[in-house]
Amino acid sequence: MQRSALLFLFWIYSISFGIYAQTQLGYTYDEKFSPDSLRLWAEKTMNEVILHHPGMYRYTTKPKFDTIISKLTQSINDSLTTLEYYRKLKPIFAQIGCLHTSITLSEPFQHHYEEHLKFIPIEVFIDHNKHVFITKAYRQQQIPLQSRIISINNQPISEILDILYKAIPSDGYNETLKTLALNDRFPFWYQSIISTTDQYTIETEYQGEIQTYHLEGVPKETFPKSEFEKDTEKEQLVFLIKDDVAFLTIRSFATTLITDNGQNFRKFISTTFKTIQDQQIMNLVIDVRNNTGGTDRNAVFLTSHFFDQDFQYWKHVEVTEAVAKQIKGMYRVFYKKPKKIGDKYHWKGARWWLTKEFNYYKTQKPAKYNYNGNVYILTNGGCMSSCADVVALLSQDKKVKVVGEETGGGFQGNTSGLMPVTKVYPNMEMIIPLQKYTNAVDENINVGRGTIPDHHVPLTLENVMRNYDEQLEYVKQLIKKK
Repeated sequence: MQRSALLFLFWIYSISFGIYAQTQLGYTYDEKFSPDSLRLWAEKTMNEVILHHPGMYRYTTKPKFDTIISKLTQSINDSLTTLEYYRKLKPIFAQIGCLHTSITLSEPFQHHYEEHLKFIPIEVFIDHNKHVFITKAYRQQQIPLQSRIISINNQPISEILDILYKAIPSDGYNETLKTLALNDRFPFWYQSIISTTDQYTIETEYQGEIQTYHLEGVPKETFPKSEFEKDTEKEQLVFLIKDDVAFLTIRSFATTLITDNGQNFRKFISTTFKTIQDQQIMNLVIDVRNNTGGTDRNAVFLTSHFFDQDFQYWKHVEVTEAVAKQIKGMYRVFYKKPKKIGDKYHWKGARWWLTKEFNYYKTQKPAKYNYNGNVYILTNGGCMSSCADVVALLSQDKKVKVVGEETGGGFQGNTSGLMPVTKVYPNMEMIIPLQKYTNAVDENINVGRGTIPDHHVPLTLENVMRNYDEQLEYVKQLIKKK
């Protein structure tokens, strides 16, 4: 979730996290580290996460996570390479249930291993039954497309998926984001989490026949840009009216990305809703699929167009005690002191002249050109962070009909905001978000999940292969039936 660039506070935490951050010196790809060192690094790393992450126990209780960490350290009984150690830490971070919290290989190390290894030469589609189909084969034309994968290198595909799903971070127990990530970048997840090899034996089923293929790996340059990368190069805001239906696409809420593509969010949205009002358009379709979030003031501004009276966006924003205690002395010039409520610390934001980006826990005003027609919002696992906040609030207040797939971001909110990057030995980096946002929604609904669609329309292999947008067409049919 993009917030204001509060570099001053980032600087504070680069100092406080420095107690265990290590300088990344020279290394070799296959260098091994002793189990004693690895256990010590793991304990220090997880202690820092616990100390600073306000949503640490949002979905996993402290006793359960203490057991998880204990099992992690006990499992390290031999020397490991960086990649082997990373494969142990990655699923531990994922169990926090926070899509903004991550442990990654450092950029130099990632570049090093990607340049020297080859990748499985296929792209896949995972359907809602978790069947895995080949949608593209690079330099391996003998494999029929739409073949269902049974195993890779003698490992059942169900076992592979189980390992990968446990390693990919998402909010709560959400899986639509994990599926989308694998559909978009399966070869890269397979290589970093499952196996580094140049040779692949793939067993498939196609039209009732079982076949085995022996494939050579390909370099990373073989693969096109991910769909998310491609989306950043397009206009982020698109609006049109066709057959008395308004269609609004919002690819991002991030001000920087929108500006880089030559657009102004507030101006565009205001003009759009004035046009809709002037032309008395009674059906509006908003497409936020693959919108990974961005600037909160943009997300709140869009939301304000669906209310005709004051409304609540966030209930509150929390930080840990360790973070709250950093706001003292000269830092009080820039930031308001967090307020202790029970055993929680509620973040009260920055001084008005620095940023208002943290103020959306306060009562919000409706927009000038608010809309009360029929609204349909298209969602999928790529709807994250502030995008997921918008969908949750509009769904909770019955302002929209949600069509498509469960959002990737949490219905109840997320932990994000200030997100310093810290170096972790050996050759890794981690991001710990410092603010826990709680949406103004029913705390008993969709716990640990994203927003559940009113009309669930999962993608199918057939329509993916022919590039047919079944979710958009479904909405059009709903409108025709009204």
